[in-house]
Amino acid sequence: MPSTELSRTYDIAAPPATVLAHLAEPQNYIGLSPLLVDVRDIRRENGVTHYAAVERFRFLGLLQHDNVIQVTIRTEDTHLPDTATVGGEVASPGGVRMTYRFTITARPDGSSRIADTLRLHTPFGLLHYAAGKAGAVQTERARVLAHRLNNPT
Repeated sequence: MPSTELSRTYDIAAPPATVLAHLAEPQNYIGLSPLLVDVRDIRRENGVTHYAAVERFRFLGLLQHDNVIQVTIRTEDTHLPDTATVGGEVASPGGVRMTYRFTITARPDGSSRIADTLRLHTPFGLLHYAAGKAGAVQTERARVLAHRLNNPT
């Protein structure tokens, strides 16, 4: 199965505990990905959060497809206030699999540096498309997360 890794690093003007709390909640991913329109069936078991998410794809601006994916979230906070991690897996009915990890590190000024890493595995022929979408999501996620946590309301 073809695979690739995508990484992006960005800074957020919030401490690691705040970033961790935001990324630990499934509902907060709506808007962090421009594709994600709904989360449902949230279950928490043994420190792992499981949920279904709906990604909405538009093709040629006319056709719409809702893709229901299964997502897990695991958090690690034992090294706070210095570092924390959020990671998990995503399984799509189309055979696309992804592991993700946010490594959140405190900066001297009280802000956080986020290392956002995605590892994609796709059926033959889908890697370029999936990597393009995932890269766009990473870029948007950095922007939206900064807006949300740099300007709390």
